Amino acid sequence: MSDITPEETSTKSSLSTAARRSSKTGRAKHSKRFLGVAKSSPKEQLLVADGIAKVKELATAKFDETIDIAVNLGVDPRHGDQMVRGTVNLPFGTGKTRSVWVFARGERAADAIAAGADVVGAEDLLERIQKEGGASCDILVAAPDLMPLVGRLGPILKQKMPNPKAGTVSANVGQVVRDIKGATRAEYRVDKNGIIHAAIGKASFPVENIEKNFNVLVSALVKARPAAAKGKYLRKVSISSSMGPSIALDVLDVQKTIEKA
Repeated sequence: MSDITPEETSTKSSLSTAARRSSKTGRAKHSKRFLGVAKSSPKEQLLVADGIAKVKELATAKFDETIDIAVNLGVDPRHGDQMVRGTVNLPFGTGKTRSVWVFARGERAADAIAAGADVVGAEDLLERIQKEGGASCDILVAAPDLMPLVGRLGPILKQKMPNPKAGTVSANVGQVVRDIKGATRAEYRVDKNGIIHAAIGKASFPVENIEKNFNVLVSALVKARPAAAKGKYLRKVSISSSMGPSIALDVLDVQKTIEKA
């Protein structure tokens, strides 16, 4: 039998939505595991190698967590001439496998299939995406001659639309598919807050491998600095695992590290 009295039931049911939300304020939103790990998370900025080692130490989930990087850039993405977007091949890969659909015909279609593309087509692929209302893949790649066809899908594909800046529109679709399937390809795109998020490996990777991937990615971001960007470019850099807390890195050490790489 319940210990709740009729009076208490009446009081609970009479609470407004705002009151119920207010009563939950301050309650833990993370798991006990995360909160325990967070207590061991350093509050000061760490050197790159130390930060990577710490993130690996705190990656205690029951699966091989992805190591992610977040870089706050001194750009205003509301202006087209300050957009930072591109791809880079990481020497040790991201450790993540992704599904790839390709718009191609003839020899390019054959190359894409040989490279391991999950779905390859032209008009038939267009019809499938229109019928399903989207593309249930991670990445869409297209040969340049099929972009007029793919362009009809803009309202449906949105962020998945193949784009030359992202390297997903290419005459060599086979190589693009191999890079993606080999998990060596990392994509980056600044969000509305001027932050880049990207995967640089797995918690099971050695520190040295993650650091080399880190250096290659950050070096690519520095090279991609828009001419219109003014002032300090690398403002904040942090790394984290999928289920772990964020670790802030010393930006001066980040710059020194990529210069040595």
